[in-house]
Amino acid sequence: MTQSDTAQSDTTRTDSIKTLAAMIKEVHFAMLTVQTADGHLHAHPMTTQQVEFDGDIWFIGGKDTEQVRDMAARPQVNVSYSNPDKGVYVSVNGTAQLVEDRAKLDELWSDFYQTYFPQGKEDPNIQLIQIHASGAEYWEGNGKIRSLLAFAKGLVGGKPDMGENETVRL
Repeated sequence: MTQSDTAQSDTTRTDSIKTLAAMIKEVHFAMLTVQTADGHLHAHPMTTQQVEFDGDIWFIGGKDTEQVRDMAARPQVNVSYSNPDKGVYVSVNGTAQLVEDRAKLDELWSDFYQTYFPQGKEDPNIQLIQIHASGAEYWEGNGKIRSLLAFAKGLVGGKPDMGENETVRL
């Protein structure tokens, strides 16, 4: 790969990250999918952290959960975001890493977590989860009403405009 190819690749990666960041910024919950010990895929709702997406996704989970044990054994995961009102759907694939980092916990913590971790940030069960994104696919339409109209148009014989679909490597 030439220096020019590398620079273009970095620009493409940066642009892709900015696009994804804008799409998932207002989505408050995501579905984190892990592979269980018996090979099944299992998805869990997770609270999206209010930090700018930079190619990594952060969650707070419990060390004692099956989900965390599954990620430790099989780190390949998928994170899905959905904002139907805006016609935005994002699927991010990547690798989970279980992290111990007090400064990052301080950055991500909100009182919302007190319900799950009664001892607050000092709760020994807190587990930071960092997802290193490898790639993503997204679908972006014109919002719920326009998407429904496009779908209805397809049902009556026209070709529906279902918006933009893109796959990116990160």
